[in-house]
Amino acid sequence: MTDELLVVRAQLGERVALAELLVRWRMPVWIYVRRMLDADRADDVTQEIWLAVVRGLPRLRDPGRFAPWLFTIARRSVTDRLRGEYAQAEKTSGFGDVVVEDPAEAMVDRAALVSVLSALPVLEREILVLFYLEDLPVEECADICQIPAGTVKSRLNRARRLLREHLEEKGYRP
Repeated sequence: MTDELLVVRAQLGERVALAELLVRWRMPVWIYVRRMLDADRADDVTQEIWLAVVRGLPRLRDPGRFAPWLFTIARRSVTDRLRGEYAQAEKTSGFGDVVVEDPAEAMVDRAALVSVLSALPVLEREILVLFYLEDLPVEECADICQIPAGTVKSRLNRARRLLREHLEEKGYRP
């Protein structure tokens, strides 16, 4: 069954359809959020996202656009969390830069990539995650981030360059 049909059925009150949407999209959403935040915060933010989805699903006008709508909610939730943490860190430390450190992963190469990815600026990291890791086209990335497609492309270019530079600093050569 397609997402579009599941959305329509969920909007009509079918709990089974809503549960199926949750099963299908739970991991992709959590993975997206996890790539933007650490594991503990990802769990909390993911719960907030699904609460917003359940509340907002009846108002979704185009069921065929469920995935971009879902990732827009996820993006806003991540952004709100980061803004709140940055503001709190500025109040307590007086510094505007907060580095989010990810715990070491089981595999060394993956840990290095996660570390380098988390060192990227949030806007560039977000575009890399949406485009490469969530496999969304430029147009949907633009919709989710509410920016023109050209800006998505320029952020992708900058993100790739920054990622390459960070990897080279860590000793990885292309």
